[in-house]
Amino acid sequence: MRAQSSATTASPIAVATPGPERPGFGTLQAALGVVAFSLTFPATAWGLEGFGPWSLVAVRSVLAAVIAGTALLVLRVPLPARRHWPGLAVVGAGVVLGFPLLTTLALETSTTAHAAVVVGLLPLTTALFSALRVGTRPSRTFWIAALAGAAAVLAFTVQQSGGALTTADLYLFAALLVCAAGYTEGGRLARVMPGWQVIGWALVLCLPLTVPVAALALAQEPVQLTAHSVTGLLWVAAGSQFVGLVVWYRGMAAIGIPKASQLQLAQPLLTLVWSVLLLGEHLTVAAPLTAAAVLVCIAVTQRSRG
Repeated sequence: MRAQSSATTASPIAVATPGPERPGFGTLQAALGVVAFSLTFPATAWGLEGFGPWSLVAVRSVLAAVIAGTALLVLRVPLPARRHWPGLAVVGAGVVLGFPLLTTLALETSTTAHAAVVVGLLPLTTALFSALRVGTRPSRTFWIAALAGAAAVLAFTVQQSGGALTTADLYLFAALLVCAAGYTEGGRLARVMPGWQVIGWALVLCLPLTVPVAALALAQEPVQLTAHSVTGLLWVAAGSQFVGLVVWYRGMAAIGIPKASQLQLAQPLLTLVWSVLLLGEHLTVAAPLTAAAVLVCIAVTQRSRG
């Protein structure tokens, strides 16, 4: 009976253990994550129409944790090994709490086009964090293409925003650092456990903080439930905070953190497209030229070898 019980208990672990994936499929998953993330800023702008910044961030984290926790419970996923909890704490601090809060505070006074500056720098910053934390050593061609792509995105987005540094910029640059750390640590952990469990446990780990903050913020900040605010909240909770991160971490585990991070060079341009369609913002003729330059850089980074 003891042996049978042990085998039964071990089965979820065997099912959950990541297996080898084709690089093409990993690239597809990472790209789907980028598409999900590109909707985050417009959805946040919608959410801010009916929620305060602290309420929006805390409630989105709680809702995402409920989704993740339910999946972990139903599938009877065992607790991660003790050695993985510090890494999960970094993911939680960077991706679950830091980046959403800092960018939401920035979007109170900044447009989504201006906020896209941080996303333009994120791939390069993530690659740098990866080199320091994981020990990856991309090739010189990779770095040249990455820098060129980041420069193209920065030139475009800064020109769109007028190039003036504001308090929102400080929030965005801080968000850039904490998110790159969370992405790097999450990509490392996704090599030893499924990506959805990485973000799932990080969300659950943050519940003792996000639940009381959500209760306090909802009591202090005005709430107006509209189609936009509810849709924005649901998307940043389920799409950006959970599903997007699931496929993103799986993609990073399959193709490597530096190459996956360079796919995010397309994210600011996608965000600008959604901003036009969903928020009514206007773009200049520079958009298609920048898009072409970024696609070339992405192609080079994906073909280069570290």
